[in-house]
Amino acid sequence: MVIEPKIRGFICTTAHPEGCREYVKEQIEYVKNKGTINGAKKVLVIGASMGYGLASRITAAFGAGAATIGVIFDKPSDGKRTATAGWYNTAAFEEFAKKEGYYAKTINGDAFSKEIKDQTIELIKKDLGKVDLVVYSLASPRRTTADGTTYNSVLKTTGDTYTNKTIDLRTKELSEVTIEAANEEEIEATVKVMGGEDWKDWMKALKDADVLEENAVTVAYSYIGPKLTYPVYFDGTIGRAKADLYRSAEELNKKYSDVKAYVSVNKALVTQSSAAIPVVPLYISILYKVMKEKGIHEGCIEQIQRLFAERLYRADGTVPVDTENRIRIDDLEMREDVQQEIERIWKELEHDNLEKYTDISGYWHEFYKLFGFDIAGIDYGKDVDEMYSPESLKV
Repeated sequence: MVIEPKIRGFICTTAHPEGCREYVKEQIEYVKNKGTINGAKKVLVIGASMGYGLASRITAAFGAGAATIGVIFDKPSDGKRTATAGWYNTAAFEEFAKKEGYYAKTINGDAFSKEIKDQTIELIKKDLGKVDLVVYSLASPRRTTADGTTYNSVLKTTGDTYTNKTIDLRTKELSEVTIEAANEEEIEATVKVMGGEDWKDWMKALKDADVLEENAVTVAYSYIGPKLTYPVYFDGTIGRAKADLYRSAEELNKKYSDVKAYVSVNKALVTQSSAAIPVVPLYISILYKVMKEKGIHEGCIEQIQRLFAERLYRADGTVPVDTENRIRIDDLEMREDVQQEIERIWKELEHDNLEKYTDISGYWHEFYKLFGFDIAGIDYGKDVDEMYSPESLKV
């Protein structure tokens, strides 16, 4: 079929297999060109098909030469609709890994469920024995717990209602948005979905099954951002969930003396998740402009390659952390000169100067790339095989 992007809200409902393959190839080449990382050799990535999770799997395999197991929750093509981007990304990753002799297998299903945890453990025992790195990179709007209760996360503040500038990325219209405050039930549900409880469940299951190497490392991903976005993020429902993630890292370190748990605070990037958060896309479009002008812009793969090479697996064996034991790979975003420039622009921003002060075209370029579109060298007018599939998931 000929595949074109179809946008609904902040989601693209189609994905391009050849575009996704090329995007994965670009990331692999970046990691290989940065040199060898003396890091983990047997890696589990939970949430491995897009964004930071995919970048982690690529960096582990093509930077450190690791065998990887990925857990994803994606849909194949049914012949009428395309597969999800994560499905095509995983197919491409497995294809390239196999060509270079790297072990790569994938489990597709609800990572919150006991069933998928059990399947993953069985595969580790069968093929790898144990793993020495566990990356937890789930991004889901809902979670069903073992007792059958389904929790849905919300994007709200936790104090008073909050009003600030936002942008309609499709029409490029600047406006104001008011975000309602969440009630306690909504806060609790968001923490259940996006906090650290399931991370702890995974680590307990892996530890109880004796599939963790001694001195294994586990890392989960988070974001803090500037005071500008605090009401909707750091002090919002998502922020409450991330606070729970930090507490979970502390609990894991206390509970397991031979496991090191970290939370890596990463840079704001264009993702399916961030596109849904009011105010944040406008902030990102300004951030991209400022960081590109300063020559310090990074995407997912640049962030994660630097996390592995310069934080988790430094030559001297140390892992630099802040006063709360968090790895700060958002250091370039949070540089004083970057944030001062963003604050200045935010105050001056009006509809007439959007093109001058923001990188909306860059935002859309990154958004489309997530789904395999707007990538150089791809002929989007020709028929492609929408059935492209990960080798380890073929029946």
